[in-house]
Amino acid sequence: MYEFPFEGRKAFRVNIYNKDVRAAVKENRSHAEFRDEWADVQVHEIVAVDEADARQMIARRFRPEKGFVIEAVTPDIH
Repeated sequence: MYEFPFEGRKAFRVNIYNKDVRAAVKENRSHAEFRDEWADVQVHEIVAVDEADARQMIARRFRPEKGFVIEAVTPDIH
């Protein structure tokens, strides 16, 4: 998790994968830039104001133009 939740912010789980890595792995090859594990959904925890903020934050780190796809964003209740 990037940080602990604090006033006005909540924890979210973001499920994300890379569509280009997934396509490469299906063709039995590796992606030039990212590891094969990105073919599978990776779960990241993030603290944000709301779901839209969480999506924006994760998209800045895992750029859609690099093939990353946000599959789901859900509240992280511990």
